[in-house]
Amino acid sequence: MDDAVEALAKAREAESATAALPLLIEAQQQITRAADEAMALAVLDEGASLRQAGQLAELSENAVGPRLARTSRLRAYASPEGRITRAAVERARYDAELGRPAPEAGTPPAPLRFRRRRDT
Repeated sequence: MDDAVEALAKAREAESATAALPLLIEAQQQITRAADEAMALAVLDEGASLRQAGQLAELSENAVGPRLARTSRLRAYASPEGRITRAAVERARYDAELGRPAPEAGTPPAPLRFRRRRDT
């Protein structure tokens, strides 16, 4: 969160919109990461369901799994498709309850990027 605040402060001081825009995007990405980590905490530590976490973050239920797969606490439980499922959350909770370390994480999934649709 501190990185986001710093980027916002720099954007406020920018002399032009073109100078401010990259800083605003950086702040947005930092806030998104913080929101994803908060969703992971809500799901793991507070017992929220994937659906509840999505509703709190104003996301569809289908958008929650990929975002949780990029978090530090749930990355190791992600499917090969880069998603966290209800079963993965249950496993992570069970491991945490027993004090087991998370399994070795594979390569983290790539961040979500906008892909333009084809022009027809």
